[in-house]
Order: sequence, then structure tokens, then C-alpha cells
Amino acid sequence: METKKKLTTASGRPYVENENSQTAGPRGPILLQDYILHEKMAHFNRERIPERVVHAKGSGAYGKLTITHDISKYTRAKVFNAIGKETKLFLRFSTVGGEKGSADTERDPRGFAIKFYTEDGNWDLVGNNTPVFFIKDPKKFGDFIHTQKRDPYTNCKSATMMWDFWSLNPESLHQVTILMSDRGTPYGYRHMDGFGSHTFSFINAANERFWVKFHFKTLQGIKNFTDAEATEMKGKAPDFAQHDLLTHIDNGDFPKWAMKIQVMPEADAKTYHINPFDLTKVWPHADYPLIDVGVLELNENPDNYFAHVEQAAFAPAHVIDGVGYSPDKMLQGRILSYPDAHRYRLGGNYEQIPVNKCPYLVSNYQRDGQMTVNGNHGSAPNYFPNSFDDIEVDQSYKEPAWDFGSSVGDWYDRNAEGENDHYSQPGALYRLMDAQQKQDLIANVVGAMSGIDGPKKDLIVNRQLCHWFRADINLGMAIAKGLELDLSETMKHMPA
Repeated sequence: METKKKLTTASGRPYVENENSQTAGPRGPILLQDYILHEKMAHFNRERIPERVVHAKGSGAYGKLTITHDISKYTRAKVFNAIGKETKLFLRFSTVGGEKGSADTERDPRGFAIKFYTEDGNWDLVGNNTPVFFIKDPKKFGDFIHTQKRDPYTNCKSATMMWDFWSLNPESLHQVTILMSDRGTPYGYRHMDGFGSHTFSFINAANERFWVKFHFKTLQGIKNFTDAEATEMKGKAPDFAQHDLLTHIDNGDFPKWAMKIQVMPEADAKTYHINPFDLTKVWPHADYPLIDVGVLELNENPDNYFAHVEQAAFAPAHVIDGVGYSPDKMLQGRILSYPDAHRYRLGGNYEQIPVNKCPYLVSNYQRDGQMTVNGNHGSAPNYFPNSFDDIEVDQSYKEPAWDFGSSVGDWYDRNAEGENDHYSQPGALYRLMDAQQKQDLIANVVGAMSGIDGPKKDLIVNRQLCHWFRADINLGMAIAKGLELDLSETMKHMPA
């Protein structure tokens, strides 16, 4: 005979009445003592946790990274220490600006966040499907995201807010150019590349430091929606990317990406012609070519979306021995803000949640707090140093010192002379596009900028046009023409 599980309360008490409340007679009021009703309704009221402020809508899967090439001369990280080595991982894709119920095919960057479960702790590589970002200083981040959300008066998305901010921050032009191309509407998650985006550091066995950028090239091939196709799909299948990823993995068609890196010797950063820690810039591959590392594969769907995808928490602060930070200002800001966001959303012990938990040893003196479910380290001391436990500091993990020279603490303009070329790379990107890609970019920009309205419309439009003209004169002219502007009047606002 098949043995079935009993229906129980959260405390384990078996019960029978799961559909009818206890009442005073068949038509009388509900009795206060019906605890089962209380428990069901109280838990239901608490089922939703705060959604992520950014990257709220997402999909995720488990998989593995298999190392195919030796990069031990650059890093001592154990995840890379043998060809053929496999490391389990969890990858979450997402849109950035929309709410949890928004459509998967919105024009938006896509999050590409990976948690590697390594023997030296969990390593979170938290990036996007673009190699750059809109801003280069974290103080601007909250203001920028506000422009991607809802207008406080209309409670609607506002093209005016977006383009006003972008036009006042020309450092955004490189990312805006990517966003307004068809790369801004990828065909699901399987057909797009991923990037660590920031500059990170590698440290090798000789304690030498290198600067590094991470790339994940889709082996399914790049595939994008046109603007019209993405708009149509929002109505037909708003969860298109989730369904596409889920069904392909369920069917055994496991998506893969080739992991590659760019490596810059530490000394090069002092003389390189662009700031290698500027998140609005790429490192040209001619100077720092891609180096093969391994293959990332997704091969297991989570058995419960909330438990795994919704509760997954990634933080650039989580690095491992052999992988470190850099002076990238946006990275420095995220080191602080990401763990803080997770503690607010999931609680101070969010790293005890299975999807976030390091599957290897965790030894420290953190105790107590809400939802402590790991035994709280039992009777072991909760202070350091002490004379009783067996935890010791392993000096082999010591990192080399940072050389800050004679730096002076001050507030430096991120766009001062020498740091204010916002146009060369987006212009070069435009000129790399084929005729159809250029046409799509122009049409997408014109469509998006056509939404600018209000008393400052002309000011915002002309200010943004200045940036397009500086990037490429033909691009600027085509956008101005598409907006049906009086070119003689527009040219009065153009740079000399």
C-alpha cells in the first residue's frame, strides 16, 4: 500500500479541516479558536518579500563551470587550478528597471549574475549582458534608477526623465548606444553574452596582481528581437525568457557559454590611454585579447522558483582567494550596497538560505539574528581571539598590499579633463555596425526620444542630440531627421 504524507500545520500537528472554517452552527460566525484558519491566512499575508529594487524580474538555473585552459600564471584561485575541473554554480538572469511582473522583452540591460560554489567560499560574479554601464560613480546610481522607474506624479514610466538624465550625463552614451540597438532586446537569455563588466583583479601564487575583465560568450549564437518583435512579444508572452530557458533545460538542450578573460598587467594601468577602471569604457581587444578559460553550462532547473531564484542573493563583495577588487568606483559602491540590500530584503542571515549557503566549511563568530537555522555554531565561543576553539587564521590567504602612492583624500570629478571622452567608443561602436544594425539603432532612438514631452522637451532633445553628433556626425544627422527637427535650428545647439 502506498504510504502518503499527513496534512499538518507548520508545527507538525496533523489536521483534517483544510477547506471549512470552524463556526457557531452551519451559518454562524467563525470561532476565534480556529487556529488552522489563522495560520493559513497569516502565512498568506507574509508570502511576498520585498522585490529587488533593481533586477526584480528574473530567471535562474544551476549548472557547472568546466575549466578548459590553464590560467594559473594569472591567478591562484582554486576554481581555475586544473584543466577539466568542474565547479557547481547558480546563474540568475534578469531585466533591470522593471517590476517583478514586468515583461521579459522590455528594452533594458539584462543581469547576468553567477554564484560559483568553490572550496574557498562562494564567489559571486555579478554582471550584465553589456560590458559597460550608464554611470561611473555610485553616488549617481539611485538618481539614475529613479529615472528608469515611475514618475512620482504620473506613476508612469517617463521618457522625459530618462533622456533628461542621459542628456545631462554624457558618460551614459556608450551604454545608451548599446541599449538602443537590438542588443537592448535580446531573444531570451540563452542567446546573449554576459560580462563581469567591472575591472577585477587576479592574484597569482607569486603574489603578483593583474587587472582582469570577465566575458561569457554564448555558444547558442547572438539572437535579438527587433523593437517591433519585442513589443509584440510583451503582449503575447510576457514571460518569454523564463519559459524559453526553463523548457530548453527541461528538454536536455543545456545552454552554454565560453568563459574568457582580458588580462592587464598591474603596471599598465598607470600609462594606458583610457582609465581601465572606468565602467563606461571597454578595453579594446587589440590591446588586451580574449583568453580562453572554460565552458559554463546550465543543466538543472530549480524545483521551486521562490526558494532558489527569488531568494538567490548575489554580491560583488563575495570574492575568493586569487580574485579581488579594483579601484573601479562603481564596483566599490556595489561592495557595500549589495549585501546591505540582501540583509534588508532577506534578513541578516540570508547566507544560510540553501541557494546562498557555501556548501563547504563556514567558520566565524557571527551569531544569532532572525532565521538562524544553522545550529548557531552550538556551544562554540562567539568571540575572537579565544583559548577554546580550533579556528585559526591561514596566512597563506594573505593578499599583497595596495599601493596608493601619495594619493590625497578628496572628491574628484569623475569627468575631469582626461576622463571626459564619452564619445569615441560609442561612435566606434556605431561605425562597426552593419547597415541594418545602424538603421535599427536610429529607429529605436527616434522612437524612444519621441516620448520626451513637457516644457523642457526642446532643451532635452537638443542636449541629447549634441551627444549623438559628437559620437558620429552621420548618426546625429539621422536621428535629427528621424525626429523631424529643423536642422538649421538644431545646428545652433551643436558643438563647434
